[in-house]
Amino acid sequence: MIYLDTSYIVKCYVAEPGSDRILAWLEGQRGIVCSWQGRLEFFFAIHRHVQAGKLNVTQAKRVTSQLETDEAQGIWTWLPVTLALVRRTCQTIGGLGPKTCLRAADALHLATAADAGCACIYSHDRHLLGAAKVFGVEARDILE
Repeated sequence: MIYLDTSYIVKCYVAEPGSDRILAWLEGQRGIVCSWQGRLEFFFAIHRHVQAGKLNVTQAKRVTSQLETDEAQGIWTWLPVTLALVRRTCQTIGGLGPKTCLRAADALHLATAADAGCACIYSHDRHLLGAAKVFGVEARDILE
């Protein structure tokens, strides 16, 4: 399985720095997964693009519709967020050092990847990348 966090998924649909590299890297790949929370984050990221004037409403609808088409075709597999997973994530937070910066959503991505048996998570988020080892997964940014 290839676990992508939302930062990479958005780059598959919106022209951002690194989008071309992510799309080329994913060409022909199967077993691409993300947490269900990543789907929600995707829609919010598209909304932020509209707010910033990078996409208009019509473009945003086209992008979200394409994601839904792609998920219906099995390109994306969304992994469940369960109460047990949230509890394990909360316990793992205790292992973070006092200087480690990590947002709750990123912690849930890391825990979901670990829970699914993914050896690695791919992200362009430096905080997520820096905290991955606490969750027992490797993290890589192919854009670096």
